[in-house]
Amino acid sequence: QVREVENMFKDTKDSFAQLGSLVGGLMFFWAIFQQFFPHQLKNYIEKYSQRLVTYVYPYIQIRFNEFTGERLMRSEAYFAIENYLSTNSSLHAKRLKADMVKNNQSQLVLSMDDHEEVPDEFKGVKLWWASGKNTAKTQSLSFHPVSDERRYYKLTFHKRNRDFVIGPYLNHVLKEGKAIKVKNRQRKLYTNHGSYWSHVVFQHPATFQTLAMAEEKKQEIIDDLVAFSQAEDFYTRIGRAWKRGYLLYGPPGTGKSTMVSAMANLLNYDIYDLELTAVRDNTDLRRLLIDTSSKSIIVIEDIDCSLELTGQRKKKKEKKEEEEGKDPKEKKEEKESNGSQVTLSGLLNFIDGIWSACGGERIIVFTTNYVEKLDPALIRKGRMDKHIELSFCGFEAFKVLAKNYLCIEDHHLFPTIGRLLGETKMTPADVAEHLMPKKVVHGEADISLNSLIQALEKAKEEEKLKAEEEAKKKELVDKEEEKDQNTKND
Repeated sequence: QVREVENMFKDTKDSFAQLGSLVGGLMFFWAIFQQFFPHQLKNYIEKYSQRLVTYVYPYIQIRFNEFTGERLMRSEAYFAIENYLSTNSSLHAKRLKADMVKNNQSQLVLSMDDHEEVPDEFKGVKLWWASGKNTAKTQSLSFHPVSDERRYYKLTFHKRNRDFVIGPYLNHVLKEGKAIKVKNRQRKLYTNHGSYWSHVVFQHPATFQTLAMAEEKKQEIIDDLVAFSQAEDFYTRIGRAWKRGYLLYGPPGTGKSTMVSAMANLLNYDIYDLELTAVRDNTDLRRLLIDTSSKSIIVIEDIDCSLELTGQRKKKKEKKEEEEGKDPKEKKEEKESNGSQVTLSGLLNFIDGIWSACGGERIIVFTTNYVEKLDPALIRKGRMDKHIELSFCGFEAFKVLAKNYLCIEDHHLFPTIGRLLGETKMTPADVAEHLMPKKVVHGEADISLNSLIQALEKAKEEEKLKAEEEAKKKELVDKEEEKDQNTKND
């Protein structure tokens, strides 16, 4: 018996050795074939070998890529399939990915992990879904390296069911996937790393009801936003891309960022917070635009500080004259050290160029503390359609803050505060800080309002002293100018 086992083991070992030699020979032949055979001959052999396989292999495969058009557009079909398979995956897949959807129910959503396969059945027809991922090697140098991953889903089914799958089944999958997307809808806040977006769940609680602003102006903005969101047919009829630009300007602390969050909550839109300094050039800027979804707000905050876009055209001639005296090597080193190469022209095309029409129902928002620094071409009507000034806190805005922070709508100190707000300048952020409860005590409203009155009186006194100093300086300058003029006359 021992000898029989030894012989069996020896035969098995010889079989594996022969199999290894055969595989090694095939691999060697394939390498020679790939390296030395003419390209036309390889295509010819592959073409007819695939035809031969179709006679033997009775199944058809359809591949759905995450991106279409050389990674320029996200595939809606891919995400509909992902949503559709989320239910089926939890029942059959062995490897899953989990994500928390923070909607009204805050539920956990499961999806297939990469390179996993699950079966599906629809009206008695058996099918198989498999997920895959290709990772391409990128040779571009970047401070934020990003792997170019291309995911896909592959559907396999018997060829006798071709018409049924391409028609009723895929329509069913897309319809169900979109319905699940609406059910699990969670708005997202995106930021860019180079030319790619990453996101977190958007949870900012700001609304127009809590926004410190005069009611009439607030209602005007709400009506404008709602009218835009319902104007798809109108924009199509007049031949314009379905987008609208808003310029929010005013001193720091007047609620520009809060306004953007309130706009997103009102319309149920995603937010894309675009950091221009992280964008390499105009091409990457265009790619970011194409990769945004509909029902979204694209925000560029403090655009006057983002890049040197103010008065660019005026400086262009001077810059050209300076560069003429530099050698090519110095020019190249300076270009690489400057970081972002986004230009005013590239940003203008981003706002309302041909590529801005890719997709629809998008709002573009610029915020700035110094509107006078911006190039007029950047903020003209048609690009920034509505200009909204967010200024210092008025009495109506104060009453909104008092209701939000102190839960009061009237108080005997309100007239005093209203008078002081009309005589001095204080931002809503500063007013809100004085209304913020410091500790839980009885009569918190009186304490907070008295604190605000003291701050307003102090700010009024400081403004008065500042005005007196400026008047004295102006008087001295006028005297010096008068003295110089008399000297010249003599």
